[in-house]
Amino acid sequence: MKELDVMLERFAHHALPDACPRERQALEELLSLPDPVLAAYLLGESTPPEPHLAALARAIRAYVANEGGSALF
Repeated sequence: MKELDVMLERFAHHALPDACPRERQALEELLSLPDPVLAAYLLGESTPPEPHLAALARAIRAYVANEGGSALF
C-alpha cells in the first residue's frame, strides 16, 4: 500500500539512525506483517497484542501526526 510506504518511510528516515538493535528488530517484525494488518495497526484501527509492537505503532502514528498530519492526506 502506497500510503503505508509513505508513512513508514518518513518514520524510518527519522528514527532508524538512532535506533538500537531491539528497536530495529521490532520494526522488522512490524514490517513482516500482512499489509491489511499493518494498515490497521498504523491507522489506529486495531492494536497489536504484543506490547513492543503496540508501542512502535503508536510512535509511528505520533511521529507522522507531528510532522504535519497523516501521510494519507
